[in-house]
Amino acid sequence: MAADAAEEHVERRADEHFERLLATYGSPLYVHDLGRVRQAYGDLAAALPEGARIYYSLKANPHPGLVAELVRAGARAEITSRGELTAALEAGCVAGELLYSGPGKTPGELDEAVAQGVRAFSVESFGDLERIGAAGVAHRVTADCVLRINAAGAPGDAGLRMTGSASQFGFDLDVLLSAPARLRVPGTRVAGLHFFPLTNARDEAGLVAEIVQSIRTAAELRDELGLDLRLVDLGGGFAAPYAVPGERPRYPGLRAAVTEALDASLPGWRTGAPVVAFESGRHLVGDSGTLLTTVTDVKDSKGTRFAVLDAGVNHLGGLSGLGRLLPMKARPLGGGEGEPQRVTLAGPLCTPADLLGRAVEIPGLRPGTVLAFPNVGAYGLTASLLGFLGHRAPAEVLVDGGEVVSATRLALHRHQVPAAGEHSAVTAVTEATAGTTGTAARS
Repeated sequence: MAADAAEEHVERRADEHFERLLATYGSPLYVHDLGRVRQAYGDLAAALPEGARIYYSLKANPHPGLVAELVRAGARAEITSRGELTAALEAGCVAGELLYSGPGKTPGELDEAVAQGVRAFSVESFGDLERIGAAGVAHRVTADCVLRINAAGAPGDAGLRMTGSASQFGFDLDVLLSAPARLRVPGTRVAGLHFFPLTNARDEAGLVAEIVQSIRTAAELRDELGLDLRLVDLGGGFAAPYAVPGERPRYPGLRAAVTEALDASLPGWRTGAPVVAFESGRHLVGDSGTLLTTVTDVKDSKGTRFAVLDAGVNHLGGLSGLGRLLPMKARPLGGGEGEPQRVTLAGPLCTPADLLGRAVEIPGLRPGTVLAFPNVGAYGLTASLLGFLGHRAPAEVLVDGGEVVSATRLALHRHQVPAAGEHSAVTAVTEATAGTTGTAARS
């Protein structure tokens, strides 16, 4: 009973803090706790082999304040686009320490990245390697390239599998081994290997098996291709709950098992030959974020009660763009009053697909009730249908120990684009860009 009372006290204090932030910054509102980010990084570093490099995948959340906090903790950044490159540099990342990955890198993107100092790229195909080489030659530099491998993983079902079947990601082993001469491309140096067999793995044994299999494959490819391995990126797969209550999973047996596998297959790793790296997005920032949203209307329609919110799939999209509604669970601030109601949570968009929950049990919903969606620090706002219908984005507030560190709002801006070859004072862009407005107390 004492534990329950203590938990209720902590939740009440958190709700009071949320209410003060809502009064200042309005609803809907994202709140990110930097203390949780630091804790997640420390937990992951302790679970990995001692001295392993950790890349933060900006795709999970490119907010420069979160990126900066992770860089201060010791992380480097893994990026996949111009926008993420801009966010990483704004956060204080060193361009030469970034890893640029992704299957759709265009010549223009590569030229810009190399021009800004990026020197390490994950390579998905021979064509990708040639395009990176062309950018390197144009800028008279050599790009370090790690070959992403599409290999069969370990038996089992530890998480969402990313490789081992027909895929846009990485080199198939037979293709790579059949044409090793194609790896000699001017402007590039093959510097290592990149694996990412699965994502969001809660089963530690399955995750360990995948990583160990990747280590063995790296050693085999090193010998068969005669590679000078400077970097072996063993990917991620570290899980986190999404938009439901819960704790980040722990991996207490990971360090010992992976260290043993590295010592057996890549013994030089302890002196940095190769550097061993891992990457993570959701595990590092997922539990830092809460979305606060207000009920604007409650109505009944043909036997179904709807609560209409001021946030929808434009603010908490998950995989909404793929037509998939992930299970989500919100709670009312203050605990709510009365018996739980079965209600469908709908957003403000003019589409029946704008739903954040079907037939969920929540007490005391009425206009003005504030709901809190937990664990949305990853794949929240920037994974949503932000531009649809033109609602403004929620403010994003970073807090640390109860203190507001920054408050910004993401905005889409339309720019004039000059015709190709024209010289114009207008900034040329090829895509909608996202900017922030607001205040920041610390970078």
